[in-house]
Amino acid sequence: MPTILGQNQYGKAENRVVRITRDGDTHHIKDLNVSVALSGEMDDVHYSGSNAHVLPTDTTKNTVFAFAKEHGIESAEQFGIHLARHFVTSQEPIKSARIRIEEYAWDRIAASEANSRFIGADEVKHSFVRRNQEIRTAQITFDGEKWQVVSGLRDLTVMNSTNSEFWGYVKDKYTTLKEAYDRILATDVSARWRYNWTSDEQRMPNWEKSYEQARKHMLHAFAETYSLSLQQTLYQMGSRIIDNRSEIDEIRFSLPNNHHFLVDLEPFGLKNDNEVYFAADRPYGLIEGTVLRDGVEPQIPVDMTNL
Repeated sequence: MPTILGQNQYGKAENRVVRITRDGDTHHIKDLNVSVALSGEMDDVHYSGSNAHVLPTDTTKNTVFAFAKEHGIESAEQFGIHLARHFVTSQEPIKSARIRIEEYAWDRIAASEANSRFIGADEVKHSFVRRNQEIRTAQITFDGEKWQVVSGLRDLTVMNSTNSEFWGYVKDKYTTLKEAYDRILATDVSARWRYNWTSDEQRMPNWEKSYEQARKHMLHAFAETYSLSLQQTLYQMGSRIIDNRSEIDEIRFSLPNNHHFLVDLEPFGLKNDNEVYFAADRPYGLIEGTVLRDGVEPQIPVDMTNL
């Protein structure tokens, strides 16, 4: 045979599942986009078309929805663990399962004070507004023995309106950028962090608390770093998380530098004292890097689009 089969996987992508938990009159929402990828003994289906080892992708879709009912959704990570364990342990040909999850957050709508006693608004605990800031992500991989959990977020837009500089850089005949000693620093944070929990023998992290704390330390580091470069800020954000969260060993960032350029107002007889900027959406600088706990080998792919 002149060709052989390489790495392969199959599953159902982007299963949109919304789970409502009713605690009396108070409701809670978990809104996920779940993708399932399964690998194993799949040579025959590729070579001869035999489906004897194939669990239909429609079945994986149904499993996602059934598990949302049977197990609930405590967290994206815990839900992914339930799914990965099920597929690997229930189907002999399946040797590895990878579950990727995006979570969309909703905030409860607070009742207004005015006239609420007439319409009962102060009793409403089931109305929500979609939070349009970041999207939470999780990837859970299980091979029957070891786990890998990589959590994260994307589209978290942050800005410092001062306490950022950029100067002292290499200049050649094509350099036109002026040195900046007081600039806006803005980026859309994409981050993935890897947990050191790999076995059922270990104590499992509190996934919800860990996510909240990692996000908090990330934002604090961004706000509190006097930045001489976006690379410096990236390192401080990663270091703050690893220093404060013992369950996390590695974090990788992709940070576009959302440039804000001072507008030249002199033609209009106006002085622009760091007040009016043009926000350029492209092209943009793209700063990426991994921060590791000392002695740990990196495992998060350098190309984050592969996550």
